[in-house]
Amino acid sequence: MSDTFTATGRRKKAIARVWLTAGTGEIIINNEPFEEVLTTLTLQGTLLEPLQITNLKNKFDVKAVSRGGGLNGQADAIKLAISRALIQHDPELRPALKAAGLLRRDPRARERKKPGQPGARKRFQFSKR
Repeated sequence: MSDTFTATGRRKKAIARVWLTAGTGEIIINNEPFEEVLTTLTLQGTLLEPLQITNLKNKFDVKAVSRGGGLNGQADAIKLAISRALIQHDPELRPALKAAGLLRRDPRARERKKPGQPGARKRFQFSKR
């Protein structure tokens, strides 16, 4: 078995690639510590969720590259990628991750703008006279 596990995750317009290697729990996103990229505790918690559920927080170093979208989408994309990489490491972790809903890609995305309106659902102001 390889000592590096790779996986991809997506959310909205964000795409994340993750490399999991045995280590001390260091998490790097786009060559920066994850605390500098994901500044709020909520986003940091989102990212750490799969590692906390499987009790592997300090067993793996995580290197992630995320592009596109905003911070929320990128955090969710990295979370999905980490979950998928953990299953490559140990398929026994699948039931725990699945029960927590971490293996499902969130299909919600931005709705397209329609012609004749300013946005997806918003209408131009109606004038009776």
